[in-house]
Amino acid sequence: MSPTVSHKDNSRQRRPGGYHGALELGAAPPALDGDDAAVRLGHGDTEALLLGPPLPPPLGPPRGCRGELGNVLLLLFLYVLQGIPLGLAGSVPLILQSKSVSYTDQAFFSFVFWPFSLKLLWAPLVDAVYFRRFGRRKSWLVPTQYFLGLFMLGLSTQVDSLLGDGEGRGPDVLALTATFFLFEFLAATQDIAVDGWALTMLSRENVGYASTCNSVGQTAGYFLGNVLFLALESPSFCNKYLRFEPQPRGIVTLSDFLFFWGAIFLITTTLVALLKKENKEVMPSKEETEGITDTYKLLFSIVRMPAVFTFCVLILTAKVGFSAADAVTGLKLVEEGVPKEHLALLAVPMVPLQIILPLIISRYTAGPKPLNTFYKAMPFRLLLGLEFAFLVWWTPKVKNEGGFPTYYYIVVLLSYALHQITLYSMYVAIMAFNAKVSDPLIGGTYMTLLNTVSNLGGNWPATVALWLVDPLTMKECVGAQEQNCRTAIGAELCVKEGGSCVTTLDGYYVESVICVVLGFGWWFLLGPKLKKLQDEGPSSWKCKRNN
Repeated sequence: MSPTVSHKDNSRQRRPGGYHGALELGAAPPALDGDDAAVRLGHGDTEALLLGPPLPPPLGPPRGCRGELGNVLLLLFLYVLQGIPLGLAGSVPLILQSKSVSYTDQAFFSFVFWPFSLKLLWAPLVDAVYFRRFGRRKSWLVPTQYFLGLFMLGLSTQVDSLLGDGEGRGPDVLALTATFFLFEFLAATQDIAVDGWALTMLSRENVGYASTCNSVGQTAGYFLGNVLFLALESPSFCNKYLRFEPQPRGIVTLSDFLFFWGAIFLITTTLVALLKKENKEVMPSKEETEGITDTYKLLFSIVRMPAVFTFCVLILTAKVGFSAADAVTGLKLVEEGVPKEHLALLAVPMVPLQIILPLIISRYTAGPKPLNTFYKAMPFRLLLGLEFAFLVWWTPKVKNEGGFPTYYYIVVLLSYALHQITLYSMYVAIMAFNAKVSDPLIGGTYMTLLNTVSNLGGNWPATVALWLVDPLTMKECVGAQEQNCRTAIGAELCVKEGGSCVTTLDGYYVESVICVVLGFGWWFLLGPKLKKLQDEGPSSWKCKRNN
């Protein structure tokens, strides 16, 4: 229920998400890598609500894993570290919302989650530039993780001030956004290096475990940095469930959490730099050994193909109808008094559903026309946007002195479960289509590009939706008739003259209706065009390269 990161895209480009999920907590959980897509379709969308973990690892583990247990555990831990910045960034919007920042500020902060959807811009550089003696992947992993560790230690001394704690000032959203954008940029770069190393750290027989480590590790890291942190940071949660005597603060603060993980980053990175050597890459693919310029030319040539260009335009606009529900609903629930840590903990009972759903849905998307599933699920997801708006309207009406009744959380959980069914239906369908049409000769780059576009299609509508909440909200000054509340200055004058600003029309409800109308318009007018792309022959998707 609150904003979130995004899932992670492909790192060779590689939640998310999208930014926020309707019930999501913070940054969208990592989105699926293009390189892994064909293996584990269904890593939650960038907009996945709550946590949106990836698909479970492939059944039937490779043999001989015990001999490489150390490499598997190292890879798993590196992915856990990767999830920590994602989770922390995802928790900040909830903290900001509890401090009553504007939705314009929330929209500005949402740019923090874009680096994981834009990695394609600098991933070729990470793949091609390195110190051979130190190691291709370590050349980027080690300095990036050192920067992350030092960054977290430094941020731990400033974050309270940036959040406006204890000094009578509001949060410095501009500084927070710049800080966490750099934070996520470093995390995305680390992701590129780890994903590349995963392909050579394990033997060919056990390389399938790389996907498992990615899924489990990143999900665990996001859980630690988001769900667990929000619970331990909450005084009410700690006093109710973890303490015998109430205290005014939680068990940990954001500053404490940043300092602890900063130290972990520095210690583990030093050990990796000194003790772990890279395996020599055997039979590198032609794509991976191309120069940087050739890689960018290849990406441009792919986008110029008519079928790919049409697909990109359609998928960049397909998620506009979900933007209000996915980006704003969680923040609105926090605004209405729902404890952010309770929303975070709702992710836990949803994990089994999020594991099972992609397995079931993939049966319907494995055929020649996977986008039919995308098209059929879309109207149901749009209607759930209206249900979320009703849920926000209903929330203050069931609140009592003790908080919210149990049946309220059951309704929220069921709403989220229904949303997950439609979300995964659309996401798995897109991933299956991307895998189906990608030119096998350049599959990694091709899949990465398509997945990047899909993730951006969730990011930009979420940012716009957050930005428009305040302009669409109508308020009037009660108690000082000569003043109005249309601007921040006007609202301040209203309060100074003894009045108060009262919301007469919440922009969230206006957005919810507009988004659903736009979504159904897209479904009727452009949806058939998207389905028609499935009828294009293989030659329409093959990239003609100059050798």
